[in-house]
Amino acid sequence: MRIRKLSCLKFTILTGFAIFIVINIKSVGEDEQNLQAEEEHPENGKRNIANLRTKDTDILESVPVQSSQSKEKPDPAESEAADSLAGERINELPNPLSSREDSQVNQSQDKQKSQLSLKDILEKLKEANKAQIIHNESLFGPITNDTIVIVVQVHDRIKYLRHLIKSLSLAAGIDQTLLIFSHDVWDEELNELVRSIDFSQTLQIFYPFSLQTHKHSFPGESESDCPRDAHKEKALSLSCTNAAWPDLHGHYREAQFTQTKHHWWWKANQVFHNLQALKDFQGYFLFLEEDHYASEDFLHVLKLMINEKNNFGSQVDILCLGTYLRKFNFRANSKQTRGDPIMPARERQRHERRLNAIEDVEKSSPGFSRQLLWASEFLRSVLNVFNKAEVSEWISSKHNMGMAFTRTEWNKMVACSSSFCKYDDYNWDWSLQHVSLNCMQEKLQVMMVKGPRVFHIGECGVHHKKSHCDSDSVIEKLKTIIKTANKYFFPDSLSVSRLNTKKKTKLKKANGGWGDKRDHWLCMNFTLSSFNML
Repeated sequence: MRIRKLSCLKFTILTGFAIFIVINIKSVGEDEQNLQAEEEHPENGKRNIANLRTKDTDILESVPVQSSQSKEKPDPAESEAADSLAGERINELPNPLSSREDSQVNQSQDKQKSQLSLKDILEKLKEANKAQIIHNESLFGPITNDTIVIVVQVHDRIKYLRHLIKSLSLAAGIDQTLLIFSHDVWDEELNELVRSIDFSQTLQIFYPFSLQTHKHSFPGESESDCPRDAHKEKALSLSCTNAAWPDLHGHYREAQFTQTKHHWWWKANQVFHNLQALKDFQGYFLFLEEDHYASEDFLHVLKLMINEKNNFGSQVDILCLGTYLRKFNFRANSKQTRGDPIMPARERQRHERRLNAIEDVEKSSPGFSRQLLWASEFLRSVLNVFNKAEVSEWISSKHNMGMAFTRTEWNKMVACSSSFCKYDDYNWDWSLQHVSLNCMQEKLQVMMVKGPRVFHIGECGVHHKKSHCDSDSVIEKLKTIIKTANKYFFPDSLSVSRLNTKKKTKLKKANGGWGDKRDHWLCMNFTLSSFNML
């Protein structure tokens, strides 16, 4: 009996072992087949450009390194600042842990047809920036001072960029523009998308000091950089590169947050100083970003604004086609009817209740001001101002989207390059606000169209802390708004008024992230050396 039990036990063990061997052999076979398939079809392989190692360029070997962003509790009085392009911040900096659609290295890059080496990428950047090829020039050229030059800053969110390009393609007069796309990521899918444009002239330029090409050296992060949260005494004892340069909040630089300001300043310097096709251009430059969306009459309205600006003369520096539709517009237009004796009592009471409900939500939800874009009551409040514009002092949180200006206004800004480049804030718009208030002889003045023609659709990104992002939902809501407002587009003229306010513009506390001297020097070099593009 014992022998029989032992035999059964041995049989069970051997059978199980045999099954285990068969399963593993099958698994190995499948892996080998998959590997062989990837070798035969490299387009199915995955790559991540951001993980490529980088080298120091000669120009940066002489540049030292900087500080970082801060994460201290913001002053409640500064809550209005959340409408900056910096978005809603967590302790002065965006939340790096927030989920992103089309994340830092775009998911589409994993599907690239070829695996480029860092050397290949640098060569392609150099060639493109040197060649300055304008596509479709024979179809839509030449460039004259009546041409609108549209400059789009692009990172890696291809889904948003597709929507922007689609909106531009539908715009009246788009064939009379030059579209310049300024990239900080070399990505073939993005490049193919831009090259596919057939409705206007296009030109691509590439920021040459990106985190893609300098991941492990400045302006990226290197092992010799100080830890973000190290106290200065500790950093000095570690002898890390940027120990002497914490930001105003006591933190050391984080490269991922410095790139946008560098890119914005570099891009502006390139289009005004280094592009041969524009060296004598005296017309208007319109600045957009990959997560913007334009109405079909945005160029028509821009030209109306240009005509009106001529009437105001030097009183206007910047033309602004977009806004976040903050509550200041809602209140300005809606409060006029609050207590209106002509409005029927029942309608007035209903209007009061709607206003009070929105105010209650605003108080309980700090981010609600951005969501007003989708409120039907808010939409109704701005439909009657689609042919109106106002002139006021330029404020970064209100007037940083869809900005248009000429070389004359740029010369005022670039004269304050030191003030811009050394201001301890990683946001280009806050830095420009600092320039306006503290460097220029006269503060920047803006003419803003009250019915927006440029919209912000980038609800998913480094500056937003949503746990879930649905860009398709945002686009559908925006299309509904544009459809509703369509009959108000293409006004024959604009009614322009000056907004007189006694409230003095006060610069909010800087967000930090820009204390590192290397960032100052690199930023200054874009202008002072009038860089030849790599």
